[in-house]
Amino acid sequence: MPPEGAAVPVMPRFARGAVPAAWRAALLRVALAWIAIIIGFLGDWTTMARQWWDISTYNHVVLVPLILGWLVWQRRAELARLSPRAWWPGLPLVAGAAFVWLLGAVSGLDLARQAGVVAMLGACVPLLLGPRVSAGLLFPLCYLVFLVPAGEELVKPLQIVTADITIALTRLSGIPAKIDGVFIDTPAGLFEVAEACSGVKFLIAMVAFGALTANVCFLAWRRRAAMMAACIVVPVLANGVRAWGTIYAAQIFGVEVAAGFDHIVYGWFFFALVLGLVIAGAWRFFDRPLDAPMIDAEALARSRLLGRLEARSLPAGAALLGLAMVLAGARGWAAGTDALDAPMPAQVALPPVPGWTRVDYRPAIWWEPRAQGADHRLLGRYRDGQGRTVDVFFALYAGQGEGREAGGFGQGALMPESAWAWQSAGPAVGPGRSERLLGDGRVERVAVTWYRTGDLLSGSNVRLKLAVVRDRLLLRARPTAMLILSAEDGPSGSAAGAISAFRAASGPLGPWIDGVARIR
Repeated sequence: MPPEGAAVPVMPRFARGAVPAAWRAALLRVALAWIAIIIGFLGDWTTMARQWWDISTYNHVVLVPLILGWLVWQRRAELARLSPRAWWPGLPLVAGAAFVWLLGAVSGLDLARQAGVVAMLGACVPLLLGPRVSAGLLFPLCYLVFLVPAGEELVKPLQIVTADITIALTRLSGIPAKIDGVFIDTPAGLFEVAEACSGVKFLIAMVAFGALTANVCFLAWRRRAAMMAACIVVPVLANGVRAWGTIYAAQIFGVEVAAGFDHIVYGWFFFALVLGLVIAGAWRFFDRPLDAPMIDAEALARSRLLGRLEARSLPAGAALLGLAMVLAGARGWAAGTDALDAPMPAQVALPPVPGWTRVDYRPAIWWEPRAQGADHRLLGRYRDGQGRTVDVFFALYAGQGEGREAGGFGQGALMPESAWAWQSAGPAVGPGRSERLLGDGRVERVAVTWYRTGDLLSGSNVRLKLAVVRDRLLLRARPTAMLILSAEDGPSGSAAGAISAFRAASGPLGPWIDGVARIR
């Protein structure tokens, strides 16, 4: 027989439009909790909504709230047969989500902040409705992840994959071509697999669509896995074919005609075509009957595991009080770290380097890294006796946070919306992050980035974030420095050789950066 408190009513009352008494109070508590999370973290929700609306990569997310409502509505009749109750293990889940938000707040990582607030919404369900109802809402709760505007980290890898597919198809079609990073040189001209052509927005949208279809249209897990695999592989391959088609058309009709056609095709029309192909291929394998319920309330009610979990209940008022304390604690801790700024020197200057002389900064194409929110910025050029030149960019931050992130998106060596484009990863230079840039399709530049905070010297944005998080959670104020050494390939030698020679002359890089920052 079902565990105590898990009896299944004969008639699902939600189906008749009446809300059971036990559900009315529970739903009101969930609504109050969600309102508190939205209002208490309104800045994060506003930022997310702006990204959904303004950035084409995330335009599909505006449909996700409607999809979530539809998924819950599908389950309403079966859910009405379960009894909601507050559950104390939900509090650690809420606390974990709040901690993720706190990590984002203290490090300036918007992705963590946004993931945290979305996770807090989801964690309220087991806290206020219990494990049985949460099990019934498991897929909608997991689908909340698609509210988070994530995926920009995939742009560069997808650029490389698309370029590899494109060059293979170009050569296979008999067109002589050379590839250098994400640039493909053909008889008709030089083509770039730019960030906008990486296919990331279609991949993200297809994964969201694939997850929904796998749940709604399939029962067998193998078929669900196959659907998800198709929604990852097909858009990547299709994007490579699209890029190849543009290059092939350019050889026949010219670059301008091919580019115009590509701008027409490349968009939601392209996405609709790929989506239609995937649906057409999967249609005959749909195995969920049209009248099959999305969840089995009887099985959930009989589950002994859920019964044992449900025994850890607590009063609803205590659950709301605990939730309020967790939210207030996260906001308070974040507010305390906001005031953590390391003392800054009045001014900083690039030091002399043995064997190298400061010269006027006159690059062939203007290059100036971005360091938004930095308290000090320096940009200069050094030349040695062999005629090799190295450009040095230095930025010093009193702290890291929103609007002043040394490793944030759009910060560093590659200036967005400039004459410079990312070409490929550069030659290895110690622990720095090396990148090859191409200016106006003709000037090649290598830029190597290091971050310095405390004893850390690394080109890894992840390691920088972890170090900043550690310091701020411990309420410890430390400055952060960003150093970029860069050189252009030219008659005087390779860029990588010039940078290596400069590093050898300047001595250990950590103490050199500390000397510029005047912190040791």
